[in-house]
Amino acid sequence: AEWRGLMRRGAAAAAALLCLGAACLLGRGFDPRAWLLPTYGRLLSVAELARYRGAAGQPGLYLAVLGRVFDVERGRRHYGPGSAYSGLAGRDATRAFATGDFTQTGLVDDVSELSPGEMLAIQSWLSFYSDNYDPVGRLVGRFYDENGAPTEALRQAEAAIEEALKFKAESEQSKQQFPPCNSEWSSAKGSRFWCSRQSGGVNRDWTGVPRKLYRPGSKGSHCVCVRTTGPPWGESHSTKHSDRGDLDNPHLEEYDGCHPRAEQCVLKV
Repeated sequence: AEWRGLMRRGAAAAAALLCLGAACLLGRGFDPRAWLLPTYGRLLSVAELARYRGAAGQPGLYLAVLGRVFDVERGRRHYGPGSAYSGLAGRDATRAFATGDFTQTGLVDDVSELSPGEMLAIQSWLSFYSDNYDPVGRLVGRFYDENGAPTEALRQAEAAIEEALKFKAESEQSKQQFPPCNSEWSSAKGSRFWCSRQSGGVNRDWTGVPRKLYRPGSKGSHCVCVRTTGPPWGESHSTKHSDRGDLDNPHLEEYDGCHPRAEQCVLKV
């Protein structure tokens, strides 16, 4: 199936795309200038691209992502007339790759208001088509002008993707430093937070203790596991330190009623 069935309609599709987008980009890196290679020299108008929806008598089966056009004939069972994703063919429906909205209002190329995660999903799909289908050219319109040069809209999309990548990298680094706690709640017992060597999906050689983490610019807090020994995050073991790990980080706060070195905290109802 096309990249595991391509995507399901609605919210489930959007959530899956965000995860896949982030994972793919972190693995391969991002070069926004990669789509300006000479292989994308052919220019197509919107009207010309619309003739490539794979119907009888039409010259082929194309689709576009961020203005880059691909020949998806080998994926006809996914994109051809009557197929689940035929709406993507013969147009630039970039927005739908991030939102999972395959209605006529969602099959558009406007990405100006998408979230960072959605922009990562778009670049992930662009990488997918680059790896699996033949490039045809560039679509004259929102992302390329009549001379094939990038427009301001494309430059803004590139910048949004780069910012999203930077944010994702910082988030991943923070997760390594402060892995999320395990947690559970019941009406009878209240909330319980605890740490393990795998909590938050981060395998490590330390367990840590629960703390509330407040991020700059964020209103709330969430539970993270904090190292209690060694130097603070980012400092060398060879430097002089208090051997308290990250316990003295100014963005952390202890849970009331929980022992400072306890590996779990129970907050009564």
